[in-house]
Amino acid sequence: MATSEECYSTQLIDGDGTFNDIGVERFIKEIKLAECGLSYAVVSIMGPQSSGKSTLVNHLFYTNFREMDAFKGRSQTTKGIWMAKCAGIQPCTIVMDLEGTDGRERGEDDTAFEKQSALFALAVSDIVLINMWCHDIGREQAANKPLLKTVFQVMMRLFSPRKTTLMFVIRDKTRTPLENLEPVLREDIQKIWDSVPKPQAHKETPLSEFFNVEVVALNSYEEKEELFKEQVANLRQRFFHSIAPGGLAGDRRGVVPASGFLFSAQQIWKVIKENKDLDLPAHKVMVATVRCEEIANEKYAGFTANESWCLLEEAVQSGLVAGFGKKLNSILCTSLSEYDSEATYFDEGVRSAKRKQLEEKLLQLVQPAHQSMLGHLRSETLEKFKEAFEKALNEGEGFSVAARKCTESYMALFDEGYEDAVVALSNWDSSKVRDKLHRDIDAHVDSVRAAKLSELTSSYEAKLNEALSGPVEALLDGANDDTWPSIKKLLQRETESAVSGLSDALSGFDMDEKTKEKMLTRLEDYARGVVETKTREEAGRALLRMKDRFSTLFSHDSDSMPRVWTGKEDIRAITKTARSASLKLLSVIAAIRLDDNVDNIENTLTSALVDTKNNAAITDRSITTFDPLASSTWEQVPRAKTLITPVQCKSLWRQFRAETEYTVTQAISAQEANKRNNNWLPPPWAIVALMVLGFNEFMTLLRNPLYLCVIFVGFLVIKALWVQLDISGEFRNGALPGLLSLSTKFLPTVMNLLRKLAEEGQMPATNNSQTNQGVASKSFQNGSTRSNTSSSGITASGNGNEYSSFTKEE
Repeated sequence: MATSEECYSTQLIDGDGTFNDIGVERFIKEIKLAECGLSYAVVSIMGPQSSGKSTLVNHLFYTNFREMDAFKGRSQTTKGIWMAKCAGIQPCTIVMDLEGTDGRERGEDDTAFEKQSALFALAVSDIVLINMWCHDIGREQAANKPLLKTVFQVMMRLFSPRKTTLMFVIRDKTRTPLENLEPVLREDIQKIWDSVPKPQAHKETPLSEFFNVEVVALNSYEEKEELFKEQVANLRQRFFHSIAPGGLAGDRRGVVPASGFLFSAQQIWKVIKENKDLDLPAHKVMVATVRCEEIANEKYAGFTANESWCLLEEAVQSGLVAGFGKKLNSILCTSLSEYDSEATYFDEGVRSAKRKQLEEKLLQLVQPAHQSMLGHLRSETLEKFKEAFEKALNEGEGFSVAARKCTESYMALFDEGYEDAVVALSNWDSSKVRDKLHRDIDAHVDSVRAAKLSELTSSYEAKLNEALSGPVEALLDGANDDTWPSIKKLLQRETESAVSGLSDALSGFDMDEKTKEKMLTRLEDYARGVVETKTREEAGRALLRMKDRFSTLFSHDSDSMPRVWTGKEDIRAITKTARSASLKLLSVIAAIRLDDNVDNIENTLTSALVDTKNNAAITDRSITTFDPLASSTWEQVPRAKTLITPVQCKSLWRQFRAETEYTVTQAISAQEANKRNNNWLPPPWAIVALMVLGFNEFMTLLRNPLYLCVIFVGFLVIKALWVQLDISGEFRNGALPGLLSLSTKFLPTVMNLLRKLAEEGQMPATNNSQTNQGVASKSFQNGSTRSNTSSSGITASGNGNEYSSFTKEE
């Protein structure tokens, strides 16, 4: 027989009906029942008290249940329900030894526990051994009759009973052959079955629907022990592979998986104790629900603690993970496979439902990581697109072509990346992320297109600004009858060139004609705006331009040389010409003339401001007479094209005349001063009077040459002083300023001349007197020559100073 360590005998339910949760759980762990799945069997034995049930089980299954000591008398040995593992039998088989029925310890009226234990045995067992005495067969009041009634009555409390094998073990067989005993026993069993009240649904149900009836007979253990043991050994062989097809329990149904046996037994006993009808199918579903949920929770907890998942979740937070989908699918499949392996024997509907719930929970757990992966994939794809798009544009590829190629390429790249990240168990739709990427790409393309178009437009606008601003300013500065025609030609030429260049550049953007035409029109308007803006700027400087033009024409001759007011110039005519030119400039910039419209601005201004006859006529008119410049608009000129209104032109002209009057006055003064300087000789009559009255003195000089020498020397001295003092130049600015200037310069000039003469007189003498005389004579002659030369030089210098001073004044 097997040892106690091998069968692990444990009390399942005590005599008071208390379920031994802790002990049974330890028993299941010891025998590793949870690993068996559906490959296990449960055998129970019931029968009258002291009928040798424990003895039979111990010999049959090598257990160590407590047996009755015959020498101490017959009494209750087994209390409640005990269980043990059948040693050496495959598959794993559990045997339950039930408390005997009809015991005097419980009395005649206390049959509740008997029925409860019988119902429990039928609910959990695959094979039920019913121990009975041979001499009770065929007897109406035999001890086995109440037991069978109890079994069949409690069977009716099962809504859908499992099919159980009832093995009747006939103890202490007599000489009557088993072939004769078995029909009688079966007949008695059928009578009892027929007599038991049944639900309406099972009125006609045969006994074979619920039970497989087997009958075996054993000799007396006390009288023929060896034969008994031999028969028991033969019976033991029938319990090997009992659940295989053809075995004792080969056609069993409604089996609870081994991992749910403890919970199932607990719930069955709880329902039985509450004296409720036991719905085995519902109980099976409940057990499956609880156990599958427990398994699912275990697998979910195991998944969350899985090191590979934790590393994968951490890695995906910081960036893309290569093979993300493959790694995650492997971890998910492992967890679900483990669930399938452990829950495979439970109710299929419950198992599948709980598996689906587990899948949903796991997918809900991993979805944030998957979304992060897709987010990184979208961001990285977008960045790669931007780089490739910019590179394609820098290499000169057309904008639309580059945008289309890069979009197709990188959307395909995203699809490849998504295939690598897809979770096979999920039906997550990536279209939202894909659409978001497509929108981001389109938005980037649009922004780049807008930037490129803006840059392109700005470039051509800058070219137009450069090509128009300077030339327009120059043309307006030299205002004449051809100014606006020239500006129009310039505008037309530069605009056509810019529009043609922009049109060619826009061909790469694949734009619709309407948008393209709109941009070209905007560029044309910009060119026109540049001209108008520049014209308005020049109009704002009209007074300055008019003054510059007047100054240029008034102060310079036709060869652009500065005028010297010698007295021969016609200042009035020059002034009129200069003012007419300034008025011409004012009429040119008074309005924008880019269209072909004709106006009479110049005539109006000329007649109102320059024509002296008209001015005199206007002066003589009464105050109520119409003034052509007393208006805020020009005839035939729109207000938007007006730069300087008639009233403003009149005001500007008045200010212009006031500010140029001084220049004209200065010119007249310079001309008069020049005339005075050129007329320093006395009048002709004075010259005639001097010649008549000074005839005697003139003749005296001719008779005495010494006077001539003295007069000549005096003339040289006076001439030298005249040149050195620049007397004519000093008196050019007036008599009093000339006298004051000469008074300050006279003494230093005289001292300078005396010092030069002293230096000439101190030349060294020689030993030869003749030579000295000759030298003295020559020196005198040279001195005279030098004096003349000096006088000439001084005179030349004086004339130069006079010209310089005149030029400066002019």
